[in-house]
Amino acid sequence: MAAARGRGVKARALTQALFERLAALEPGSPEHARVRGALIEANLPLVRYVALRFRSRNEPMEDVIQVGTIGLIHAIDRFDLGRGVQFPTFAMPTIVGEIRRYFRDNVRGVHVPRRLHERWAQVRAASEELTAALGRAPTTAEVAERLQIAEEEVAAGVEAGHAFRVSSLDAAREREDAPGLIDRLGYEDPGLAGVEHRALVRHLLVQLPERERRILLLRYYRNLTQSQISAELGVSQMHISRLLARSVTRLRTGNPSDA
Repeated sequence: MAAARGRGVKARALTQALFERLAALEPGSPEHARVRGALIEANLPLVRYVALRFRSRNEPMEDVIQVGTIGLIHAIDRFDLGRGVQFPTFAMPTIVGEIRRYFRDNVRGVHVPRRLHERWAQVRAASEELTAALGRAPTTAEVAERLQIAEEEVAAGVEAGHAFRVSSLDAAREREDAPGLIDRLGYEDPGLAGVEHRALVRHLLVQLPERERRILLLRYYRNLTQSQISAELGVSQMHISRLLARSVTRLRTGNPSDA
């Protein structure tokens, strides 16, 4: 834990120095490009940290990291030292947003094996050709005959094609009195809105000194009072109060290593 915190402090110091250097350079110059590249390299661990949150999405981690790096680059280009915010605090929402857009716009809802994907492409092409020739939609048997495959293969290809289409939550009901798709979904978890916030807090929390981190955990996770924390740690309640206030301020400003 201490080693990780030390690396985090060094990375933040390097990032700060690189941004100060970047601000003094002419955009488009070779030196500006070099420093910008160094900033990207120094902050790739942040991209990997964010990408790991999406490891359950059944997509290659290399692809997710690549997309997250695009978000990192956007954040670097928009970051302003004068805002008084640590770069990881500023960059994380941009990286998360870029990855989410990737899943929203490019990833199918259901993973389709390559064989079925190729079969669907063949079925679709044959169906379009037969529709033009016959003046109507072809039957499964006609498509199977055109491709010289079994009808079951045609049906499997059509089913695979459904993975490329996403039904609207407002799709029409089968019957007037039947529940719509949105009515059959689970309730909206009010805690989802705070997921990104909690991840960011955890990222900053591990960078606090060990004693301050322990005091925060005792206060807000074990719900101990300041007097109980004072008794457990053997320090005055006033000192506990000061440390709590200082730690909360550090987390709010995104500067956990500041004194």
